[in-house]
Amino acid sequence: MPGVTVTGRRLPASLSAGAPLQRMERCDLERLGALEVADAVRHFAGASVKDYGGIGGMKTVSVRSLGAQHTAVCYDGVAVSDCQSGQVDISRFSLDNVSALSLTIGQGDDIFLPARMLASAGVLAIETARPDFGRSPFRLSAKVKAGSFGLANPSLSAAFRLGRGVALAFDGDYLRADGNYPFEYVNGTKRIEAKRNNSDIQTYRGEVNLYASLRGDQELRAKAYLFHSGRGLPGSVVYDNPYAEERLHDRNYFGQLNYEAHFSPRWKLKAGGKFNYTWNRDADRKAAGWQDDRFKQTETYLTATLWGEPLRGLSFSLAQDFAYNDLSTTLANCQYPERYTVLTALAAQYRHAAFRMTASLLNTYVTERVRVGEPAGDRKRLSPAFSLSWRPVRSAGWRLRASYKDIFRVPTFNDLYYRLIGNTRLRPETTRQWNVGTTWGGRISSVWESLDLSVDAYYNKVRDKIVAVPTMFVWKMSNVGEVETIGVDVNVAAGVRVAEEWRCRLSAAYNFMQAEDVTDRGSKLWRNQIVYTPRHSGSGSLAWSTPWVDVTYNVVYASERYRMPQNTADNRIRPYVDHSVSLFRTLRWGKHSLRLQADALNLDGKNYEIVRFYPMPGRNYKFTVTYYL
Repeated sequence: MPGVTVTGRRLPASLSAGAPLQRMERCDLERLGALEVADAVRHFAGASVKDYGGIGGMKTVSVRSLGAQHTAVCYDGVAVSDCQSGQVDISRFSLDNVSALSLTIGQGDDIFLPARMLASAGVLAIETARPDFGRSPFRLSAKVKAGSFGLANPSLSAAFRLGRGVALAFDGDYLRADGNYPFEYVNGTKRIEAKRNNSDIQTYRGEVNLYASLRGDQELRAKAYLFHSGRGLPGSVVYDNPYAEERLHDRNYFGQLNYEAHFSPRWKLKAGGKFNYTWNRDADRKAAGWQDDRFKQTETYLTATLWGEPLRGLSFSLAQDFAYNDLSTTLANCQYPERYTVLTALAAQYRHAAFRMTASLLNTYVTERVRVGEPAGDRKRLSPAFSLSWRPVRSAGWRLRASYKDIFRVPTFNDLYYRLIGNTRLRPETTRQWNVGTTWGGRISSVWESLDLSVDAYYNKVRDKIVAVPTMFVWKMSNVGEVETIGVDVNVAAGVRVAEEWRCRLSAAYNFMQAEDVTDRGSKLWRNQIVYTPRHSGSGSLAWSTPWVDVTYNVVYASERYRMPQNTADNRIRPYVDHSVSLFRTLRWGKHSLRLQADALNLDGKNYEIVRFYPMPGRNYKFTVTYYL
């Protein structure tokens, strides 16, 4: 009897998750033609990227208007931290060796995680590629990107199989750009035509990974990371003042170790550690004189998570984390703060054919010391979270989901101790997130190979929001803000097979977000949209694959925003639409392959703003050549 082949499509995790989950694989990232992580994150519904313009501009991500401090950035399973500002600049991560990006909002389904991954409102996870050798003991990838405004970005990746189950991988890249793009700008009633100055950048990034598969179903991964950058900060475009000489130098080194053991199908352990060193120098020649400020922070982080499934379908996890942070600066009256953080998370999950329930409880304890002055008081808090995914009809790909998360963020060292504005009496900023949604995924016909849809409605409430307010003589950080957010996220993706080698992939994301200040009914700010938060935003991508060339069209949209809390015409930032087109072709011969790609970005050529007074580059081009062995 001849064999029978049955093919099927596995439902994406984003459709079966109890809380909103969005994910991009490497093939999706290549189709987008993204140069940086921030370019890809802009295509996630509900994610806002604050971009200060150009390749060298700082870029931070905020989820559902909660602020960058509420969004954790995870790099290969370990969170990236910044105790000074609480914000992570995602522009320093390269996409060259990234295998996937994912964004989780609220309580995720994976409970086999470090406690720190449960301590934020949202998590942006960056996963680097593990080498796939096949029959070869060696892998090599060399890439060169070149483009407008002096962009040059060569990179090299090499992986070696050292023995059975042991591999060593090297990744490195160098990036430079002049960044002196021309722009047209209206400031008040005057039209400005000029070029950005002091916007050059030069970065070096290197990474070494060791992978080892040990006896007894054990995995060990060690990583060493190095990042150097020097860049000019062009500053805002102010009326008749193009002067800018501020320079920023960054150094970041860290080493991390991850160990995972599967003792049996019902018990497994994960443990890890990390040491991080960050040094920054901010130098500027101002009218008042030369300024040269330097900052150094370190972190020591340890984590262990035990997972068990005592009964079929019922699993538990217990995670214990410890972190030590310290900060020193050359600023006058530096208090040299130190922070000790202990996180304990207990999570449980029940899986059934028709539904999945997940719950967690996080305990946080934070204590601090300073060399000068008085430290902030200890903070203790329990944070619960819950999610549910239900499949009403077993034979259909339709699901309902709901989730809730109560979380908070501890004030940063800048909030507590920075010069005169710091306030050691600050309370943590608390956030409550509710989400209800529905998902559907399936195959309609032989032509429509896949159709995935998710719709989520959410409500967030932020209390004790930390903002700077004026006092009699100086500004002070205070807990005076409350923000209420109501929104809807919609994600659609479809795959169409026109012919044997002709395929089309469509995806679109839309977000409605009404994030309003509800601090004081008598205030002029009552029910004003919070700063830099568009009510409407979205993105779309159309990828067309043919035997000769692949073509992708991308679009990103954001409605009007406001740069200040008061929603007046003077503070309004105009809407923008960014269009781009990518063409690529892969040539193969033997064990070798060559990928050629050309990208045309911002086709309209408009110098739109994401941050007020920081015009983005107009139309620009990028060319990429990648060789694989």
